[in-house]
Amino acid sequence: MSAAARTLRLDVAADLLTLLRDTTTEPRPDIQLEALTLAVAADLPVLLWGEPGIGKTAALQQLAAALELPLTTVIASVHEPSDFSGLPVVGADPAVQGVPMAPPDWAVRLVHQGRGLLFLDELSTAPPAVQAALLRLVLERRVGALKLPPGIRIVAAANPRSSAADGWELSAPLANRFVHLQWLHDHDVVVRGLGGTWPRAALPELDPALLPEAVTFARRAVCGFLTVRSALVHQLPTNEVRRGGPWPSPRSWEMALSLIAFGTAAGTSREVLSMLVRGTVGDGPGLELLAFLDRMDLPDPETLLADPAAATLPDRGDLRQIVLDGVVEAVRKRPERERWDAAWALLVRALETGAPDLVVVPASTLAALRRPDWEVPAAVDRLAGAVSLSRRADRAGARVATAAGRRR
Repeated sequence: MSAAARTLRLDVAADLLTLLRDTTTEPRPDIQLEALTLAVAADLPVLLWGEPGIGKTAALQQLAAALELPLTTVIASVHEPSDFSGLPVVGADPAVQGVPMAPPDWAVRLVHQGRGLLFLDELSTAPPAVQAALLRLVLERRVGALKLPPGIRIVAAANPRSSAADGWELSAPLANRFVHLQWLHDHDVVVRGLGGTWPRAALPELDPALLPEAVTFARRAVCGFLTVRSALVHQLPTNEVRRGGPWPSPRSWEMALSLIAFGTAAGTSREVLSMLVRGTVGDGPGLELLAFLDRMDLPDPETLLADPAAATLPDRGDLRQIVLDGVVEAVRKRPERERWDAAWALLVRALETGAPDLVVVPASTLAALRRPDWEVPAAVDRLAGAVSLSRRADRAGARVATAAGRRR
């Protein structure tokens, strides 16, 4: 076969490869991608955890293309510590000028570009010495004597130690500098992507009018939560594996605050915000903070008692129960006839707009607060049927459970 014939066949093969790589994107709900882009917009380092071959690298390539950012990939495990801390270069007069730490070529290219996405891959296979050298890069954006420009965003990827080649646990100082996201494959996304259409990444749309309010809300949320849960300000896990993940510290709480502010300004869903907050301070503290956020949005019991006819109660049963319990507690702290009557009117409104069983406990507690000279309001008659029915249902349920236990 002649050289020209071989070249022609390679050209045809290249055409086929071009067709295989020719894909498009579409707007599609993707919680993982939305969480990633929100953290990138907040200029926080993100660490994607996932099994090999699950598409972490492909997701970063698509993200860089969608945001029109040049992508620089650095395989952390094949570099020396000096590749991140800088190589000492002796000048003409080191006694006067010192010995500068020269950055590697990829860092110089990032500075010249002025903006871009730095992807640190295979982080969990980087030895401890390399992880230590990465601390300053991730936190201060410095490589040797070179300061990376503000337009550089950092995203890393890692495999769990069980599936990483010669893997190491992430050091606690390095882990605490990242927002940790568990990256899982979505069957529908993979199938549609293999067919040529992948989800489109897009930066969140921040409402300029909401920016001051978002910052105020985020600060009030985190500071209010840590005021009542002071033990969670800094809680270094005792387990080595958990130290390599998200855990609460002043640094990670600051990141959580930023994410709440960005999420509020962007109107982010609670599911995405949950993923980000738990990926910053850990599952336990993160879930507690999210529950605290729910309670922050609840109406003030005193406002409800002042005008029960105009009260708007939460639709969610657990939040409605918290509100009703709070109203009864407010009456208990300041028991007055007018407030007691207003609480009954509010319970009637809750009965008319929600599940009857939610008023049983508050009604029983409120009834116990009655003073001898207080007349029973007419509203009690409307509640009596619901309370009686609920109690009969509880007793019937208890009898069924007892009978079932005897049959065993």
